[in-house]
Amino acid sequence: MELQQHDLHHEFPEYRDAIHQLKTVNHHFAKLFDDYHRVNRDIRRIEENEEPVADFALEEMKKQRLKLKDELHAMLRDFKS
Repeated sequence: MELQQHDLHHEFPEYRDAIHQLKTVNHHFAKLFDDYHRVNRDIRRIEENEEPVADFALEEMKKQRLKLKDELHAMLRDFKS
């Protein structure tokens, strides 16, 4: 089974330049960006069966990733406006 790409550049290709700019000028965005990619990396390891975890824990991690992605997307939309 091929796993979906969830890094922000795949999720929001239209914001590639804005992502780079915000990472360099907005410390809050940079922190959320790092948090998002850390959670995403952990989820990927679990989904690739490299790290066992309870289903509940995986679902909580996915909810956290979605919350971070929503917040980052809102910041990207506001930045581009």
